[in-house]
Amino acid sequence: MPVPDYQSLMLPLLQFAQDGKEYKVSQLREELARKYRLTPEERRELLPSGTQNVFDNRVAWAKTYLVKSKLLGAPKRAHVKITNRGLRVLGEKPDSINVAFLKQFDEFSAFISPNTSKDEQEATPTSNEFHTPIEKLDTSFRDINQKLAVELLDYVKGMDPYKFELLVIDLLQAMGYGGNREEAAKVTKKSGDGGIDGIINEDRLGLDKIYVQAKKWEGVVTISAIRDFGGTLLAHSAQKGIFITTSDFPRTAIDYCEKIDRTIILINGKHLTELMIEFNVGVAAKKTYLLKEVDGDYFEA
Repeated sequence: MPVPDYQSLMLPLLQFAQDGKEYKVSQLREELARKYRLTPEERRELLPSGTQNVFDNRVAWAKTYLVKSKLLGAPKRAHVKITNRGLRVLGEKPDSINVAFLKQFDEFSAFISPNTSKDEQEATPTSNEFHTPIEKLDTSFRDINQKLAVELLDYVKGMDPYKFELLVIDLLQAMGYGGNREEAAKVTKKSGDGGIDGIINEDRLGLDKIYVQAKKWEGVVTISAIRDFGGTLLAHSAQKGIFITTSDFPRTAIDYCEKIDRTIILINGKHLTELMIEFNVGVAAKKTYLLKEVDGDYFEA
């Protein structure tokens, strides 16, 4: 089954602690995983940022909201224990516990909206609050980058072909291939390149070379173009190549690269702009948000 949203986890999380014992959060997380029969793949599902498991993040926020509502206490780091209020709530046998339910508690209202009146909080819709704050932040960040990638690709498609080749070398260098730009990479001449647009060192010492084909392309790249590139690698006794385009590749090209005895990495326009954003090539930071959390080690030292 899909990973439950964090609000759905609140009631069962509280119920697992109803015996009054002190529990590690990790113990309760495992109990919840068993209850919902989550598969290993579902447990490994990551947030859009790839920094944390979705399930772990949702359990953590369910726990945080219950603690802030004083339904659970936090006697020490990463441990919880049900409170008298929590026992009283369970005694009322609620069908569910969610954000709207928790707003009855002043402590929770003060936590989620410290500068908002209770009347204003009650008017705030909660039906779509299925994602944790981190999930919302990650999703918004991903959506912004997806729109940026579309805009960025338009700029790339409008570049002079030779400047596009330079951009590709800049990107590969930014990704860590070779050392500085002068020693790491060179762009071949516009003519007589034998189908090779660039050569970049795989490492700082230049122990191996990667041959690059960088082409602005209208429509899907033809399989013949990929075969020609493979032939060029063979002619140069090269084992590794990267074919980068502003468009896309057919399935036949992907199959071809998987079968030959040389390594050819195919990067289409979408992947190219994603890499440019990740490695800050052709983009500039507009605003930076620094996400912080409590440093528990500081307080235990």
